[in-house]
Amino acid sequence: MDDTPPYPPIEPNSFDLIVIGTGLPQSVIAAAASSAGKSVLHLDNNSFYGGHFSSLNLEEFSSFLTSQSSISSSQPNPPPSATDAVDYVALDLRTRPMFSDVEITSHCSDLLEHSRKFNLDVSGPRVLFCADAAVNLMLKSGASQYLEFKGIDASFVCDADGHFSTVPDSRAAIFKDRTLSLTEKNQLMRFFKLVQGHLAASDEAENDANVRISDEDLESPFVEFLNKMRLPPKIKSYRSHRPFLSICIVLYAIAMADYDQDDIEVCKDILNTKNGIDRLALYHLSVGRFTNALGALIYPIYGQGELPQAFCRRAAVKGCLYVLRMPVIALLMEKESGHCKGVRLASGQDIFSQKLLVDPSFVVSVAPSQLDCLPESPQVINQVDDKQKVVRGVCIMKNSLKADVTNFVFVYPPRSLYPEQVMAIRAIQIGSNLAVCPSGMFVLYLSTLCNDATQGKELLQAAINSLFTLPVSGIPENSSSVDSENMEEAKPTLLWSALYTQELAMGSYESINSTSMPDGNLNYNVLLDATVKLFHQMYPQEELFPETTSPENFEDDDGLSL
Repeated sequence: MDDTPPYPPIEPNSFDLIVIGTGLPQSVIAAAASSAGKSVLHLDNNSFYGGHFSSLNLEEFSSFLTSQSSISSSQPNPPPSATDAVDYVALDLRTRPMFSDVEITSHCSDLLEHSRKFNLDVSGPRVLFCADAAVNLMLKSGASQYLEFKGIDASFVCDADGHFSTVPDSRAAIFKDRTLSLTEKNQLMRFFKLVQGHLAASDEAENDANVRISDEDLESPFVEFLNKMRLPPKIKSYRSHRPFLSICIVLYAIAMADYDQDDIEVCKDILNTKNGIDRLALYHLSVGRFTNALGALIYPIYGQGELPQAFCRRAAVKGCLYVLRMPVIALLMEKESGHCKGVRLASGQDIFSQKLLVDPSFVVSVAPSQLDCLPESPQVINQVDDKQKVVRGVCIMKNSLKADVTNFVFVYPPRSLYPEQVMAIRAIQIGSNLAVCPSGMFVLYLSTLCNDATQGKELLQAAINSLFTLPVSGIPENSSSVDSENMEEAKPTLLWSALYTQELAMGSYESINSTSMPDGNLNYNVLLDATVKLFHQMYPQEELFPETTSPENFEDDDGLSL
């Protein structure tokens, strides 16, 4: 009995661009190409949009991670077309696992009953700065009209005991912070005044040495510059109850450094002062950009998976054709040139295009007999980073980690959990008011870069242990054994968790173009910079989302719904 689903034929069978996978980079390029007047076919073998950037309900989330960590091959090829032996050959297109070491633990028996009320981000934790590239791109493209956001309430730095210290992100916040002494407040104010003066002078092309930071300082490590400015140093003891001090906050909570900047031997990415100042500028420009978001950060209602969907909708408006649940099983390679000329679908239909963009999980499989048909071996679609991975964690609980705060981001700086910790952990808690979980529940996302899965998972597990208690056997999950007067200090009970390792893969520009996997950053700036660069390599004569006089154009701050 044939279990192959009935795939209707796609008409026409030739396009300017074929895109496989509906992740955020692919969706941006599909929307940009469609806006430039190209005919685009956008395919995905999933029944949902977003791929590795999707937001899924609880059951789908577990199934997706499990399936993506054990992929072995694609569907078998249908009989070759009559033209296969004439001018092109069909090479098997397979998928490789991009997730591994998946551990899903449930301490709540009835959580699956509410599965459809969850929207869990596969690539979390993620937020958007109000002034970052992702927001500007959504406004310019018009994708913002399909999205709605809420502001993140606060930012914190966390220690090994689960204690939170506020990140002062404005002059008013610095003055209100009771953990800073008057001397520390004055030092911070002088530092931020110097940074603002440097940025203003740079914008106006001034050369006043008293205003601008010197070129020598800009090339020096940021931590050295902060010490030169005599900011209070970060704490050294990972068990200290002293508040995190200025350098620690600036380096890891505002400038978002990942590695321990004090240890050059283990730091793989020394943040220089120029890049550090640029990150402070992004944070500063984001605070107050939108009247309904008082802080620097925002988050999309229904989860980060709404972003690729918004760009897909924008592409569809411009004529892009979408087909979900459609596996692509082979690439069509010209025998004479070795260039890709199209794809073969699971239905057996061949679709032709001179440009192809694929999901980073695909690899080409070439049979020995096919090597003689091609002038050279097919390109490697993308390169997986064997030296670095990102470990992600998702936790569900019924109480906020911080009393009276619903949505907030926080960071564990290096050495804050234990002495051997050389990487920061980024985390974000989201509540039900952002439609990611049932009312009365909260979702926590964590991530860290690592060299191997064991190292990264041990680090995330240490963070989880510092934040949660596990349900006591025989006591219902929704009960509490803590006295009400001690409720403020009680740790939330962990109901459900998932830990998993994700491979990092960079995109490539060749006959077969490939996008990147989600990176380890909190925002999308690096990933979108690579996406924009790839679009201009594919279409060097085209503008990315050209200006229009249509009322659909929303390139202003009021075009973002908050």
